[in-house]
Amino acid sequence: MNNASPYTPPKIWSANKESGGRFANINRPTAGATHEKELPVGRHPLQLYSMGTPNGVKVTVMLEELLAAGHTGAEYDAWLIRIHEGEQFGSGFVAANPNSKIPALVDHSGPTPIRVFESGAILIYLAEKFGAFLPTEGAKRAECMSWLFWQMGSAPFLGGGFGHFYAYAPFKIEYAIDRYAMEVKRQLDVLDQRLSQSRYLAGDDYTIADIAVWPWYGTLVKGQLYDAGEFLQVQAYSHVLRWTNEIAQRPGARRGRMVNRVVGEPSSQLRERHEASDFDTKTQDKLPATPQA
Repeated sequence: MNNASPYTPPKIWSANKESGGRFANINRPTAGATHEKELPVGRHPLQLYSMGTPNGVKVTVMLEELLAAGHTGAEYDAWLIRIHEGEQFGSGFVAANPNSKIPALVDHSGPTPIRVFESGAILIYLAEKFGAFLPTEGAKRAECMSWLFWQMGSAPFLGGGFGHFYAYAPFKIEYAIDRYAMEVKRQLDVLDQRLSQSRYLAGDDYTIADIAVWPWYGTLVKGQLYDAGEFLQVQAYSHVLRWTNEIAQRPGARRGRMVNRVVGEPSSQLRERHEASDFDTKTQDKLPATPQA
């Protein structure tokens, strides 16, 4: 590797050119709404505004797991927010999440709507609201929360770090890819060692820690994220594979992965979800074909 860099950072940085890469059209150094657009509201108390990225999948899996466990109050409407088209910068979405990132949840079950943003915060909110998937005993709760926050701190290195430079950057940078590949493999080893000792991340019970980690690292070791399975030699992490395969068999996890999904087989895409019956009638393979212009 050539250690010499032709780039010298300016004394003061300014956004005087496009950032390049897949998300250049929506990247900007400022916050706030770019256009007026109110959010739709369905008939259920829980309104989710999201897209089927790993962070979005965390919440739809949680909601479907709650419903599978008999918590009927977890019925929800899931509205698709197309982040590639900048819908997260609409005024209604910014009111629900000033950070303009999916997912965002609004709970209308009380006299005043409650907004919750950041996927980890939403998981905790729902776990505490329904008394599920979060241990109450001190040591078990601490273990669960530790792994949940491990995911929140680690996944940016996988997504914004490795994923960006390996899959989305306008050109390949050896140093960046090497740096983040090394970190992602270290993270996979952390998980693999833990799961060699424990059925789930927090112990014997399935919790929000598993729900948070699975959409990122489970998808990665199945070779379904960034097309990087061979590059990272993910088959080496046998305990993570055992864990992700077990979760993938859960009906709630299978359904949750379909909601707000816009890629993959049409039968796996339920772009909006308003009733449980939508899984049987409204996946992309069951809808009428769009007429040709």
